[in-house]
Parts: sequence; structure tokens; C-alpha cells
Amino acid sequence: MDILADLNPAQKEAVEAIEGPVLILAGPGSGKTRVITHRVAYLVRVCGVNPRSIMAVTFTNKAAREMEERLNRLVSGSVKDLTLGTFHAICARTLRIEGKAIGIDSKFTIYDDDDQISLLKKSLQEIGLDPKQYAPRAILSAISSAKSQMITPDEFLKHGRSYFEEVVQRVYEHYQKLLDESSALDFDDLLLKTVFLFRQNPELLERYQNRYLHIQVDEFQDTNLVQYELVKQLAGKYRNICVVGDPDQSIYSWRSADLRNILNFEKDYPDAKVVLLEQSYRSTKLILEAASHVISANRNRKPKNLWTENEPGMPAAVIETYTEQEEAQYVVNEIDSLMSRGEVKPGDCAVMYRTNAQSRVLEEAFIRYGMPYKLVAGTRFYERREVKDIIAYLRLVQNPYDSVSLMRIINVPQRGIGQRSLDELTQWARSQGVPEYKALQLLAESRDSGVDLPFSSRTVKVLVGFAVMIESFIEKSRELNLVELFDLVVENSGYRQYLVGLVDGEDRWENVLELRGVAQDYRDLKPLEGLSEFLEGMALVSDVDDLEEKVEAVTLITLHQAKGLEFPVVFIVGMEDGILPHFKSIDDPAQLEEERRLCYVGITRAKQRVYLVRAFRRHLMGSSAVNRPSRFLQDIPSELISTSSVLEGEDSWANATSEARDKSEELKGRLAEFKSGDHIRHEQFGEGVVVSYQTVKNDAEVVVAFDGEGVKRFLLSFAKIEKV
Repeated sequence: MDILADLNPAQKEAVEAIEGPVLILAGPGSGKTRVITHRVAYLVRVCGVNPRSIMAVTFTNKAAREMEERLNRLVSGSVKDLTLGTFHAICARTLRIEGKAIGIDSKFTIYDDDDQISLLKKSLQEIGLDPKQYAPRAILSAISSAKSQMITPDEFLKHGRSYFEEVVQRVYEHYQKLLDESSALDFDDLLLKTVFLFRQNPELLERYQNRYLHIQVDEFQDTNLVQYELVKQLAGKYRNICVVGDPDQSIYSWRSADLRNILNFEKDYPDAKVVLLEQSYRSTKLILEAASHVISANRNRKPKNLWTENEPGMPAAVIETYTEQEEAQYVVNEIDSLMSRGEVKPGDCAVMYRTNAQSRVLEEAFIRYGMPYKLVAGTRFYERREVKDIIAYLRLVQNPYDSVSLMRIINVPQRGIGQRSLDELTQWARSQGVPEYKALQLLAESRDSGVDLPFSSRTVKVLVGFAVMIESFIEKSRELNLVELFDLVVENSGYRQYLVGLVDGEDRWENVLELRGVAQDYRDLKPLEGLSEFLEGMALVSDVDDLEEKVEAVTLITLHQAKGLEFPVVFIVGMEDGILPHFKSIDDPAQLEEERRLCYVGITRAKQRVYLVRAFRRHLMGSSAVNRPSRFLQDIPSELISTSSVLEGEDSWANATSEARDKSEELKGRLAEFKSGDHIRHEQFGEGVVVSYQTVKNDAEVVVAFDGEGVKRFLLSFAKIEKV
């Protein structure tokens, strides 16, 4: 295979530029993933570089998987030694190997957002502050921002002395102390500790510099100060650093992403070669032109002249409705119309919005019409209670000093350990100067020694029993593979029996079995290695990683989450001043430019059609207001748009309700066709037997048992089943 075949001239130039610093400015749909993978393949196959000497950094696991799949096709699987992954995954791996040099246990736990909030609340309480008075989320955000700027607790007050900052400094210091006691790192620590590791160990840094002769970073516009510093450290010796990004798609300043990293790259590397990828393969010509006019109003950018050989396509549809209910109704009606004409399938369409709160009315409309949809950032699988419970048990097996996991499941299933006993355990552990788990071990040693303990004999027995159980799991973890350990924990902890007793226990048990299915991927690894890799994978998964692109349902997603995705048809709702751009950003020039970039990202997700929809009157977050059309609409020339108004007022919503009622009656009629014991046929699963049926909201559910495929549930609104 010719690595350079089928690349356009700019892409070829980017692939062949392998020496020294390189900045690739890639417009949306310009094939940047193709360029990155071909660069790696070119280095390996043409230049003879050992894959072990190459690092490729992405921002999502999904992007890393896609890159790995492409590379395996390009170089026939010879890149197994390539370091490929997200910043967080690569740093976690590095710290597990090298972290002992700065006092980090290789078995450290990675705390996710929920864990961090739990630990922050504990920090507030232990320093005498009320979590109801001091918002944990706001304090955690301030701490995260400080870490992303490499500011330690000791340095924090040098940057400001407001009362809130004094509170943050106190909490930050104690929060970090609790993290250390739990042998845990939060997401920001994974990056920050790696930078500190290399700063404090020059010989170790040089070893890594000598290993990674070539470094590539995707989505460079989304890096923060710590990530940029880490890349500079690793590339400091050979300077073969290639960064790929687009300043016009920098939309994560609230995550501390620093646009200056990509805008100032040429200042840090004056000899950098700059390559522009301006040909788009995704969007039609008219969509691309509309997006270009929107973004060109920004000043803080690097100009590009985007172009495409794609067909002109249709103008952007600018739609005005009366209320947010009509807005949602319009979206559902238009998708239904496109589907009825055979132009799209549900999975071809995405509805995007600025804030999560906007999804409620959309969901109601999709449910009312029985149209399948997938809500991104609903309750993620890994955030479901039973899934987090099992993961907490396994985290304790790996790291028993993980206080957040311990407090989560010490009384799940219920063992008669109340909140008062847990508070007393924490206080006693503090008085002994040890973590909670060590305190449990001390209880076991002290209960028969006559030492005065702050617990009843019954409570001591239960607490010690819990510690003995965890110790037995730890012992078994050294000899069992991950699936065997999983089964042991679920059974011997009493968790399976606990779920069986819940009203929704069957559904929750199915989620546990789904998690066990994930564990199957790690069963062939050595016992402790399998557990470690499984838990790390669970901690680093993200919303977009869970998104199945092939699901035949309309995707409902925020504009921030949509970055990196593409759909044939895109609806952007809430195109109003105060919504997009958001009201908090209108008076801040820098924030307003980011809102414009957000709009640009949304438009450029569309391949064939884009709809920009607004409501004349909107009720959102407790208030009703009449909003002006988004100022971004004014940036698009009239020849690039088609406009339409749907200002029908309350009558239109009444009609929609009537239509939905008719559809519901139709579904009920179809439901009558099925009864328990009927034999049916499904186009994918084959023949099966109806187990049960019932109405669900405005739809109907049929449960079918298939030979060899198990039990499946179907909604009749879009299930393709028929009687045999």
C-alpha cells in the first residue's frame, strides 16, 4: 500500500513533514484523523521508525480506538508498541510505572466526578464548613482550574485574597490531604503529577525524551496549560512535535482549555512548519459557506479559506416557531417528513442545543410521537447506582484505602451500619491518624484487648466483619482472573441477593451482567493486571465514548458534546440571543467569540442539511421571555439561507397532541395483535416467543424470548416484528 496515495497535496505535505515542530491547522471535515494516522504509518513503514518511539495523543477513547483501527489497516498490526491514547490514560499509565519516585502508590484509584464531590463534601465537613452554605461544585471547579494552571494549595492564595478564595484554599489543602490518604488521584492530578514527576526527576524525563522521538497531539486547541507543559517536556530534546487542531473549534475554556496554546505555537517554536488543511470532505458547499461567514466575525483566530468539491446542496433552513413546544414539534415533524420520503433514517439526524435544560421539551415531543431517540448525557451506564457499587467493591480490592469507595458500599447491602456509626468511624480514624480502612483493621486488633472504643459491640462485630470480607477478596484477587473475582465479589458480598429484593432488581441485575460482560475482555490478563486495567478503563470512559453511532435513533446532544461527530442532518435549536449566544457570555468579548465558535462547530457537524431553529417565546429554567434571533444568524448572507415561520400559537400544539393521541390508539390496536405464547419473527434475531406485553407511556412494549439470543424488549412504534 502506498501511504501517500489518495492524499490531497496539503495532506501529503503534512504527512511528509516529519522533522522538527509542525503545526497543522485543520478545518472541519478536512481529514485530520486521516493525516495523523498516515503520519504514523509513514514514520513506521517509510522512515523505519520503531513504533515504540512514537506517541500519539487524542482527547477521547473513541478517537483513540478509531485511530488504532485505521493504523492496523495501514501497517498490518505492527504498531502494538505505539503509545496511543488520551492525555489522562497515558499519564495514568506513566504514574503507575514511575509514580513511586514522587510517592505515588502504583495501585492508586482514579476518582471520577462523583467521587470528587463526595470527597469535597467530606473536606468541608472536616474543616468545619457547611456544604449547604459553600457550594461543593463551585469549590471543586476552582480547585480544578488551579490544578490546570499548575497552582498547588500552598501557592493558591498568591493569586488572590477574596473570602471565597480563602475558603477554596482551605478546602483545596484538606481535599488534597484526603486524596493522598486514600491513595487516589483526581483527573487533574493525573496530568499535574506527571508534570511534577518529570520536573523533579530530570534523568527520568531524559529517558522518556529518548524514547519518544516523535510526538503527535490531536485537538491541540483543547489543551490546557498542564497538557502543553507536558508536551513541551517530552519534546524538549528532539523537538519532533506535530500538533493538529483548529482555533475555530476551541469551545472548552470552561474546562480550562487555553486557546493561546495553538495561537502562540509559532512563538514557542519559531521554526515550525505550518500546514493548512482547508478542503472539507464532509459538508456541502452552502453549509460550509454559511459556517465560514459565522466564524469570520471572530478576531482571535487564524484565517483559513475552507472549500469543498462536494455538491452545492441546500441552503441552511432558518425556522422561527412560536414556543419551545412548537420548536420541538417542528423538529419531530420535519424528521418524520424526511423519513417518510425515504431521505433519512432516524440515526442520520441529530438535534443539538446549548444547554441540557433544553432537552426536556424535545424528549417530550419525541415520546409523544413515538419517535426513537438517544439522549447523550442522560444517566450514563457507568454512573448507574448498581454499576458504581460493584466498581466500588473492586476498587477497594485494588486499593483498600480508597475512602470514597469504602463509604459507598460499607452498608450496601445493608449491614446495620448507620450514618452515626460511619461518622464515629471517621472521627475515630482521624483521632488515630489513619485512613478508615486502617481503622477497621485496628478495630479487629483492639476489640478483645480492653481498649475503650466508641462503638457498641454489635457495631464493632459488623465493621470488623466487613473488613474481613474485603481482606478475603484481596487475598483471592491474587489468584483469580477478573471474571472469577467479579463473580466472587457479587455473590459473597450479598449484592446479588440484595438486588433480587428490589422492585426494579431485575433491570439492575441486567446492568451488573452487562458490566460482567465488559470484564470478560480482561479475563485473560494476569489477576492483578486485569483488575487494574479494568478499573482504569472504567474511570477514563466518557459520554461520547458510549455513543453508538449506528443506533437507529435520533441523537439529542449538546453542542459541546457534538464536537468530533458528524450527521447527514443537523437541527440546532434555541438560535436566540440569550440561548446561543448564552446570556452569560454576551458582555464578555472573549466568551462571545467562544459562543460563535460553538455555533460554527454545530453547523459544521452537518453533511447534507442544517436547520437553525428558534422560538419567539421561550420558557426555560423557571422564566418566560421573548428573545431576539441569535446575532449569529445575521452573519449568514441571505443567499445562503431559506427562511420559514411556524407561528401558529397554541392551536398547533393542540393539533400535535391530537395526532399523538391517534398514534397511541393505533399502537394499542397493534398491541392487541400479540399475546403471551405467540410465535413471532424479527429480522435480526429470528423466531421467538412472546413472554409478555404492556403499554408504556404512549407506546407499547413486547417482551420476546429468542432461541440463542436471550430475552429482548421491543417498543412497537419502531420494532419490526410480525406473527409467524
